[in-house]
Amino acid sequence: MFIKLRKYLSFKAKQKQLTVPEISKHLGDTYTIQKNIEINEMNLKKFLGKSEDIVFREFEILTIKQTKVFICFINGLVNTQVINECIVKPLIDDLPNDKYDNNGAHHDLIKTIKDRTLSVADLKEAQSMDQVIDAVLSGETALFIDGNHSAILISTQSFESRNVEEPETETVIRGPREGFVETLQVNTALIRRKIKNPNLIFEKLILGRQTRTTICIGYIEGIANQKIIQEVKSRLNRIDTDSILESGYIEQFIEDHPFSLFNTIGNSEKPDKVAAKLLEGRVAILCDGTPFVLTVPYLFIENMQVSEDYYSRPLFQSFSRLLRTVAFFIAILTPALYVALTTFHQEMIPTVLLTTMAASREGIPFPAFVEAVLMGVTFEILTEAGVRMPRAIGQAVTIVGALVVGEAAVQAGIVSSPMVIVMAVTGITGFVIPSLREFTVIFRFILIALAAMFGVFGILIGLFFLLGHLCSLRSFGSPYLDPIAPVMWNGLKDSFIRAPLWMLKFRPRSITWRDSKRQGLFVKPGPENSTQSGEEN
Repeated sequence: MFIKLRKYLSFKAKQKQLTVPEISKHLGDTYTIQKNIEINEMNLKKFLGKSEDIVFREFEILTIKQTKVFICFINGLVNTQVINECIVKPLIDDLPNDKYDNNGAHHDLIKTIKDRTLSVADLKEAQSMDQVIDAVLSGETALFIDGNHSAILISTQSFESRNVEEPETETVIRGPREGFVETLQVNTALIRRKIKNPNLIFEKLILGRQTRTTICIGYIEGIANQKIIQEVKSRLNRIDTDSILESGYIEQFIEDHPFSLFNTIGNSEKPDKVAAKLLEGRVAILCDGTPFVLTVPYLFIENMQVSEDYYSRPLFQSFSRLLRTVAFFIAILTPALYVALTTFHQEMIPTVLLTTMAASREGIPFPAFVEAVLMGVTFEILTEAGVRMPRAIGQAVTIVGALVVGEAAVQAGIVSSPMVIVMAVTGITGFVIPSLREFTVIFRFILIALAAMFGVFGILIGLFFLLGHLCSLRSFGSPYLDPIAPVMWNGLKDSFIRAPLWMLKFRPRSITWRDSKRQGLFVKPGPENSTQSGEEN
């Protein structure tokens, strides 16, 4: 038995040795850049040379004597024209040789090449092999020179990317129509266009042992709470996983309450929305390869807000926010109330309406609870089919499917007409607040079950538990129900209603305590007073 175990462990050890070594943070301690260019090339090929898209280009440059060099890059991630015209050609033809003495010894070849030969804007030196590998995998070109302990990393990234377009998930009538794309550099530039402030800081780090995904933390120094910034960095540094393919991976690793139905981390495709949150003191987390940018802290009231609220006059936008709030409660309460009233509290229904409902339910074989569950599940299936199918077909499937299934179910006597109306209204209002859709779908079925067991009292029990749960949530230290619980009077001006912009003098106090003032005290619009006008005349 022990002999078999020893053979198995020996086999696994050999198998591990045969695999490509893992690139870790301490790779540079073992594989440092050597003076011998052949050793450097061998070490680099040990990690990258097995793939067909990795290019090694060897050639010689003429100083006082022939010096061997080689470049390494990934075909498809670089601009080959830049490599040919700005790296290879200058090194072969135009390398200056006035930095050498009569014996042919160079004073600083790396410095000479960086300062006087390479016509590339962004380049830096690397002393360890792990820096080189990270750079090559990110689309940079590595230049090794014989007799030097360092390599030159040259920015030559160029790959296909989507153009800046209007985001489909956050459409607006008035306001900017540009959205983030899958390229990190473009996304940071879009934010820079909105906030031309030297205190806007972007800090990069690498996550994912296999994917080596570039993550960027954005905040405004002096406005963002330093404790929140440190907490974000701490949680990101604790992530230890193979892959980060989208910002949703990061969200699930750093959120405060992973089993809650509510999002405690916001996400957006709109640069103007993210810029507004940064100006309020929040921290943005950008992930290369996705157009969705995370923002923290995230409060419940943000679900009721859209960027367009601040681009239009306050009266109608306040009315729109109240409509969203009403739609939220309709989406979670209507089916449960229908089940509770028709099952336990018929006396609460007006007599005429009760007579109509009783006539429509005549011959229905299922109780109201089963009706609600069947219609709810059917509606979610149709919604999922419409989302997953191609756009042109998906819309037809959703509309035709809902009409055909609903009409056929009523004609067949499986469900009643009022239940179809209730679920249709519920489904429509559930789409008013997309960020809360996951919660509304699940909690709706929970309330239906409580209503079927305890009537209206079951609904109240569910709402009390919901309120208690909301009060217990935190998002990176900020109360999730701020400014409602605890009450922040200044924050209530931008909650379920939107006060005029000139009244929003302070940033949310639960997010940033430093420099909370964001505008002057006397900025109310209006004509000059008559006294001043008279004096001027």
